[in-house]
Amino acid sequence: MAMTIHVDIVSAENQIFSGLAQAVFASAVLGEVGIYPRHTPMLTRLKPGEVRVLKENGEEEQYYVSGGMLEVQPHVVTVLADSALRAADVDEAAALQAKADAEKAINDGSAKRDFAEAQKELAEAMAQLRAIERLRSNSKGR
Repeated sequence: MAMTIHVDIVSAENQIFSGLAQAVFASAVLGEVGIYPRHTPMLTRLKPGEVRVLKENGEEEQYYVSGGMLEVQPHVVTVLADSALRAADVDEAAALQAKADAEKAINDGSAKRDFAEAQKELAEAMAQLRAIERLRSNSKGR
């Protein structure tokens, strides 16, 4: 039996995942992180992107988080997300529209929207689209 770590992924709205996993991979602000059982304690910010959970049975589940915090203890990983979705539940059409709107706001200097806010929205939309693309490529490989 492989060593496992308990993983909780929660958002302000609800709990998305709770269970045992072999590993967790996430998009931290300073780069990608891989967490395995007995990992050194750590607290880091997450950027908008994907969180992947390699479950106890070897299956991989993918989630999209819009940012948040990752807390790691030797036997527990907690993802506290601003908002979180299963990657399969991300709305591609809405992400594409959000991307187009954010790009328009960035390129339109007369827009009343804050430039930094538009950049944040663009990053979130791009992260959602990457999660969708990864989910599709993993589905084709099976």
